[in-house]
Amino acid sequence: MRYSRVIGTGAYLPERVLTNADLERMIDTSDEWIVARTGVRKRHIAADGESTCDLAERAARLAIEAAGVAVSDLDLIVLATTTPDRIFPSTACLLQGRLGMCRGAAFDIQAVCTGFIYALDVADKFIKCGTAQRALVVGAETFSRIIDWTDRSTCVLFGDGAGAVVIEASEEPGVLSSHLHSDGRFEHLLHVPAGVSQGFKHLANGEAYVKMQGAEVFKAAVKALDRIVDEALEANNLRPGDIDWLVPHQANARIIVATAKKLRLPLSRVVMTVDEHANTSAASVPLALDTAVRDGRIKRGETLLLEAFGGGFTWGATLLKY
Repeated sequence: MRYSRVIGTGAYLPERVLTNADLERMIDTSDEWIVARTGVRKRHIAADGESTCDLAERAARLAIEAAGVAVSDLDLIVLATTTPDRIFPSTACLLQGRLGMCRGAAFDIQAVCTGFIYALDVADKFIKCGTAQRALVVGAETFSRIIDWTDRSTCVLFGDGAGAVVIEASEEPGVLSSHLHSDGRFEHLLHVPAGVSQGFKHLANGEAYVKMQGAEVFKAAVKALDRIVDEALEANNLRPGDIDWLVPHQANARIIVATAKKLRLPLSRVVMTVDEHANTSAASVPLALDTAVRDGRIKRGETLLLEAFGGGFTWGATLLKY
């Protein structure tokens, strides 16, 4: 049977750091309040002129280097983002041009915070069906560009960054299964009320920013992730104790802790980086994965559960053997 497996990871965070202390001087909030409710201590903000593709390229080159392959060995790029550089071409195509990869497909996926899970599943299926041999999967965001920095219900939560993996065809199991879901009935709970087909008047009216009903989103996320843990385990005839590492979406420390309890995993087996970069949407899962791979926590042969929840609502999980 043909599988895909992760052979390299990479990540990049912009140089500019915005701490909770910095936010205290901008809005009515405090470091204590932010940490207690979210676990966030700082976030990275893209510099003026620094684009989503810039971040994606830095992460991608590190993943390609770690994989020990050449750009010419890639035949697919799937890039997850909510904050593309342009209406078109896709940020994936822009990245393809930057890298000098002149063959294969390149396209974007938009599933907000679940974007990387969706992108990984799509690339995995390309490889399993024989359409691609080696793929670059990226999650990249300049989320700060769609944040109202006077709205303390959202601005404390988000930051910018990029993460990437290279996956290739293998006879040994790598990606075991992915489980994707969405429910558009709840779009109003977490959304940006602006878009191309609605005209650009929203930009002038100051409406092109993230709007969120935090309490409702929190409850929905905990319930959805609780269910998807069971789904992923049952699909692979596994028990919670068979999971070596939880690599979750880095949105809120309390949500991460709740999922860990569901798996009966000690926090020492959970990759938590939300304090370092806040919620980077589609970038947060690959950022966390790269962190734990590079610091040696995650080792070859271990079983990982990746999961995320985002606007749409969308949610998903990937179970893989690293």
